[in-house]
Amino acid sequence: MKLDNVIAKRPSKTVYRDGDRVIKVFDQSFSKADILNEALNQARVEETGLNIPKVLEVTKTEGKWTIVTEYVEGKTLAELMEENPEKLDEYLELFVKLQMEVHSKRSPLLNKLKDKMNRKISASALDATARYELHTRLEGLPKHTKVCHGDFNPSNIIIGKDGTPYILDWSHATQGNASADVARTYLLFKLAKQDEIAEKYLNLFCKRSDTAKQYVQKWMPIVAASQSVKGNENEREFLLSWANVVDFE
Repeated sequence: MKLDNVIAKRPSKTVYRDGDRVIKVFDQSFSKADILNEALNQARVEETGLNIPKVLEVTKTEGKWTIVTEYVEGKTLAELMEENPEKLDEYLELFVKLQMEVHSKRSPLLNKLKDKMNRKISASALDATARYELHTRLEGLPKHTKVCHGDFNPSNIIIGKDGTPYILDWSHATQGNASADVARTYLLFKLAKQDEIAEKYLNLFCKRSDTAKQYVQKWMPIVAASQSVKGNENEREFLLSWANVVDFE
């Protein structure tokens, strides 16, 4: 494996391209269980028939755990949105269509979304009263078994040279309620200070999927609390402000 072409760098991992392969190398601080779970998630999602890069190998590189997947030549949807702002509506239509396709799939062996959220709410910086309220709300919402991406944003979609879209990064995949996944995407746009796109996206998703906007909004404090466990201080502050919202109008 050649590790001389870095295509992405994160605090705990570095991603390289070697010909038609992507090599993701994790540092020693990264949990072995999380790395193996990421590869397993991706393998399970492959079986649904969704258009995603396939896992080729899980190995070690210089003592560091490594996941090798197919490389997809193309541009991310985020890059295309930035380069062609006049096509934003067209790109959002594709974005929503792809997310609905994800939600149409089932993968019974994926971790359950509600279980993951309960764990993260328990680990959040909220006080016991707020945590209790969020746990109670979460348990009161319907249990579904739809595939949820968990980090569905335009940077995780590659449009291949022939126009074929591929969905990347399945490390957060679970099975659960699609509206929680939508709430997560909405909050990602808000975190990126793309407020106008966030509202357009939410309205479009609700229209195309015939989902009540108020139903997605019920998930937002729960999703925000569960996501506040990770990220930098500014992100945590923003997400906890959403987690403390009692009601949406």
